[in-house]
Amino acid sequence: MTEKKINESLEKATAQHPQEMDPKQELDTVPGEAEAFKEKIVEAQEIEKQQKAKEMTAEVEKPEKPAPSEGPAKEPKPEKAKEPSAPKRERERTPQSSALENQEFAEVEEETPPIPFTEMSLEDAFAFRKGKWAVALAPHMRTSKTTQKVMLDVLIALAPALVYAVYIFGLNALLITCLSVVSAVFFEALIQKAFHKKVLIGDLSAVVTGVLLAFNLPSTAPWWLPIVGAAFAVVIAKEFFGGIGSNFVNPALAGRAALMMSWPTIMTNYVGPDSMTGATPLQILKGGEGTLPAIKDMIIGNIGGVIGETSAALLLLGFLYLVIRKIVDARITVTYLASTMILLFAMGVRGDALLYHFFGGGLILGACFMATDYVTAPISVRGKLIFAVGCGVLTALIRLRGGMPEGVSYSILIMNLAVPLIDRLTIPKVFGSVKKNERNR
Repeated sequence: MTEKKINESLEKATAQHPQEMDPKQELDTVPGEAEAFKEKIVEAQEIEKQQKAKEMTAEVEKPEKPAPSEGPAKEPKPEKAKEPSAPKRERERTPQSSALENQEFAEVEEETPPIPFTEMSLEDAFAFRKGKWAVALAPHMRTSKTTQKVMLDVLIALAPALVYAVYIFGLNALLITCLSVVSAVFFEALIQKAFHKKVLIGDLSAVVTGVLLAFNLPSTAPWWLPIVGAAFAVVIAKEFFGGIGSNFVNPALAGRAALMMSWPTIMTNYVGPDSMTGATPLQILKGGEGTLPAIKDMIIGNIGGVIGETSAALLLLGFLYLVIRKIVDARITVTYLASTMILLFAMGVRGDALLYHFFGGGLILGACFMATDYVTAPISVRGKLIFAVGCGVLTALIRLRGGMPEGVSYSILIMNLAVPLIDRLTIPKVFGSVKKNERNR
């Protein structure tokens, strides 16, 4: 019997008994061929099962099409088992954590930058500190000026007067200056090394101290005098009180005062351009004996005296350079000179005598290069004016009523001692402050 007949018999039987027809039952409609019919049905069922299995496998292996707006499909990441989250709380600041933070900050501070931070851009400085920054209290001021640059400008301003002094007094003036500078640098390095401090001779402050000390010595001074003066100026007046920025008096003037009290005869052994010993213009005015030089020689410096105070014109030229470079405050110098002249005039000094007092002695040297010292001068404008007036009054009083013809050095030193009090009395008013009685309302 063919397959066609079997199918026809199956359809007929299904149509006659739709509820009772079972492929597994025997078929009486086709006698003798029941077994063959059963095998055919079982084979058809197996084929159907295999097709369904293939379709299910194809659906599983078929890749998912990515959505057009989401880009390429990504493999799903296996989800990790979430641990129970601990309750959030603020970080407690313990002594151990504070110590670690301080240690990390100290490590950043100990590193030495290749150039000063003031010369770096903010981005470079922040990167050098590895993202850590230390901000001081306001107000903030950023400047490219360093101690070394300021001291270098002062040395440039003093150079013309030094060159002229060597021309007038000879090589002995240069020798004294060199000994003073080398001694000041040596003693500063030695004492800083002994105190286990960082050696700061590169800032040139010791060089300026040595030059100013030499400017206050006569050209006839022995070789050991500048060495002793430099030792006192640097070790006693400067480093014993904390070094640069902490000294309460001008080191060079302190050294000169110590030498003047110890060896007054040597310190007042002045010679003129002709290498002849003679009195200075202020000594002549004080004693009333001798011939005063011409005013022109006073301005140029063709007179006797210490190494650096003779040429008033070159000292004023150096001071003008510092004013243009904004290194010194001209108000101190102008007020100092004006108050000295006003008081001298009020005390009876008239005519050419005023000019001799102005161009003679160490008035211009002290007013231009020593009273303007950053450390030993007041901070506020009012304080600077009071300081300068005090220097002028003391200078005039010592010159006219004192026992010495010159009083610039002691005047500045005395006012240096008064600077803390002046700063306390002239402290600027804080903006936004509230009066005590208003605060308690």
